[in-house]
This record gives sequence, C-alpha cells and structure tokens, in this order.
Amino acid sequence: MSKIIMKAGEATVFSEGKDVTAAMPEIVIGAVDGPVGTAFANMMAQSKGHTAMFAVRDINQLVRPATMMVPKVTLKDSTNIELFGGLVQAATADAILDCVIEGIIPKDQVNDLCIISLVWIDPGCAALAKEGTLDKADMYKNNYDATKLAIKRALNDEPTIDELIANRHKIKHCMWEDSWDQK
Repeated sequence: MSKIIMKAGEATVFSEGKDVTAAMPEIVIGAVDGPVGTAFANMMAQSKGHTAMFAVRDINQLVRPATMMVPKVTLKDSTNIELFGGLVQAATADAILDCVIEGIIPKDQVNDLCIISLVWIDPGCAALAKEGTLDKADMYKNNYDATKLAIKRALNDEPTIDELIANRHKIKHCMWEDSWDQK
C-alpha cells in the first residue's frame, strides 16, 4: 500500500431503542509527517471542554497508530469524563488494534500513521450512568464497531463519489426531512 497522506471516514452505529449509546466517530488517518500529523501534534494543547487524549488499551498500552480522541461535546462533569476516558477510550483503542490485526490498517505503517477521532458521547449518558441504568456493554460495542467501520471507510474511500452522486436525491439527512427538497 502506498503512503497514506490523509483519509477521512465516519460511521454511526446504534442499537434500536437505545439512542443514548449511539456512536458516531469521525476520523482522519494519515502520515505523521503530513497534515494529519501536524494537526495531531497541535492537539496536544488543552482546549476548554474538549480535552484530547490518547487512545490507550490500558496503562502503558498506547495503541499504534497513535490515536488522539477528541469529544464532540463539552464534557461538563466527572461522569462524562470517566465514560470518555474509560469505556469509550477502551472501545476506540481495541477497535484500532483489531484494525491492525485484521489488516484494515497496514501493520508495516502503524508507526508512520496517526489518527484523530472525534467521538460522540450523548449528554444523556451521564444521567443514566449515575442511575446505574446505562448499558455500558452496548455503548462499548457501538463505539468499537463504529470506530472500525469509520477506519475501514476512510481507507477504502467510502462512500465513493459515484455512490454519493447516485444517492443525491434518494437519501435524506436523518435530522432534516427536507434536506434535498427543492421548493
């Protein structure tokens, strides 16, 4: 495989009836000496409410390619921070390592690549976690599956431009019914 300069991918995975545990990572993957590497290094600085952290499988177990996770929403309390730095971090790190094991990410390039993953945590998760009713296994599974799918899509340039063009007037944005109606 040739040098990966920058590829982008996203995925949404949710369990029917459990929207709060949905995962929607948006990732970029690319060479450490390219634009993704520059952005990655710049993310080491703190940003209020959107603190970035490495994806690690456990203490002293940084995954390769090195991955920076950034929450898409402001983390306002310790419960959300614990979900981000625990459950979601574990799912993200496991998915990345499995992408290498399964050959989705070329093993011979893991030290030459880096990943930035924007991660969604529904604000409702904190309340459910405090009640003890958050389905953490479901949240882990959705984040794991969505991260793998986003990486696979990025590296395969999916969806293709032909697919996007073919679906231009067939698929509507899920949050806006009239997204393509020309009135």
